Amino acid sequence: MPLPSSPTSVASVGLSGHGDAPGSPTRLGRTPFVQVTRKGEQKVFLELEDGQVYQGFSFGAEKNVSGELVFQTGMVGYPESITDPSYRGQILVFTFPLVGNYGVPSRSVKDEILGNLPKYFESSEIHIAGLVTASYSGEEFSHHLAQSSLGTWLKENGVPAVCGVDTRALTKQIRERGTMLGRMLHQNRSEINGERNGDRGPNWTLPTSDWRAETDPVDWIDQNSLNLVRDGEIPSRDAHSDSQ
Repeated sequence: MPLPSSPTSVASVGLSGHGDAPGSPTRLGRTPFVQVTRKGEQKVFLELEDGQVYQGFSFGAEKNVSGELVFQTGMVGYPESITDPSYRGQILVFTFPLVGNYGVPSRSVKDEILGNLPKYFESSEIHIAGLVTASYSGEEFSHHLAQSSLGTWLKENGVPAVCGVDTRALTKQIRERGTMLGRMLHQNRSEINGERNGDRGPNWTLPTSDWRAETDPVDWIDQNSLNLVRDGEIPSRDAHSDSQ
């Protein structure tokens, strides 16, 4: 069944830079369906530790991040996964092809039993560093509890997100390679031209350095070097009082 038609229902582009000699061209991966870029859409380059690069389009915060790359295979439950503390500081890949179709529920409604925790989330904040999806439904969400789109929620919390990535290929790569680092690099605003991506054909090549020239780099972040438990803790009232 074809994916739904929306401005951000785009095909993935894989830029294979691993093992290329300096200055040699990087080949675009074969696109499974037409990828259309609207004027003003911002590209995001997902660079993997092993040199592979995937290209998609931003629908979250305009922010470059780095972190451990992991995947999640659930068909639903993206608000719960994004607020799951176990994904603290990680770039989360959803393997289900369509994300965002039922929006995001209220952030303020509290659980009737626990009282101090949101009713519809796993915790009181977003813990992931970034989000990767194949297709994003944009503002075309539908659910009786929905208060906003997924993209709006991520922007509110300063979390970047990219759609248009071949998440099946990416997940297979993570499974075969094992845990690896990744970083999401946004295209500089001055480079956005709104052209139709794919007009040059599936065998079009470009120099490896081209996409890097469009972005600002960030340092790689190794999750094993961080105290994620401490960083994700909420200070107790007593500790807060002691610091006064």
